[in-house]
Amino acid sequence: MAWTGTTRARAKINLTLHITQRRADGYHDLESLVAFAGIGDELQLVEGKALSLEVTGPEAAHLGDTSDNHILKAITRLRDRKPSLKVGAFRLIKRLPIASGMGGGSADAAAGLRLIARLNHIPLNDPALHEAAIKTGADVPVCLASQARMMRGIGEALADPLPLPRLFAVLVNPRQASSTPAVFKEIGLHPGEALHGHAHPVLGSDLTASSLVQHLQQGRNDMQKAATALLPVISDIQAALTALPECRFARMSGSGATVFGIFDTCRSAAQAAKLLARQHPEWWIKATAIE
Repeated sequence: MAWTGTTRARAKINLTLHITQRRADGYHDLESLVAFAGIGDELQLVEGKALSLEVTGPEAAHLGDTSDNHILKAITRLRDRKPSLKVGAFRLIKRLPIASGMGGGSADAAAGLRLIARLNHIPLNDPALHEAAIKTGADVPVCLASQARMMRGIGEALADPLPLPRLFAVLVNPRQASSTPAVFKEIGLHPGEALHGHAHPVLGSDLTASSLVQHLQQGRNDMQKAATALLPVISDIQAALTALPECRFARMSGSGATVFGIFDTCRSAAQAAKLLARQHPEWWIKATAIE
């Protein structure tokens, strides 16, 4: 019987995202506190001679040509480093909106690498996995372990995992894709130019949910202003979330257009999601935990 494995590709949430500079090579250095939601896509691998991908699920129709999918790219890059790699047929259940700032494609690619690593008995700290991840996309390395941590550089510099207290959130996406290159272009930094702003808050080791929220409120997302200029609906979502009962604060994740609102309890987040869904049935809205 062929080996079969399944894993979840959890949504990545940038609780903060500070841009420090645009480098001489054109890439932007970031400092971001990344955490992961309790929702995401699901990926299955069945061992076989050929590498393939089938996509189903509620968001599958928006994914386009699967031959250009991040999962296949990641495995191809790993196979470049490990030519004898066993592969197989992937089946992706796509639940996250595409180009949403939640790292859906990156989380899928990381999930694919985890399954291939499991099939081939490759430890997750193998340098080849990290190399294949960063060559596939900036967010793929942090999604490999899907643990909360600080991410720096272009995504390749990962701090040790952080034991964050669980937060309760409502995620809202307007079903409009946000282009990361377009957002960086709108920001308009020149190579070698820094983006000045206050330093990222320092997180202690004894955080409670309340103290974490206070730290997060001192942070920011430096891509939000530019993304909102391109997609004004982001501002509408933030206002709608902020107006909901018990919402502590709301902020965009990644390069958008998903905005998360933080709530004190699971119940208040669930109630807020139901209320907002009645007000805006055209939006993708999910209540979830983040940690």
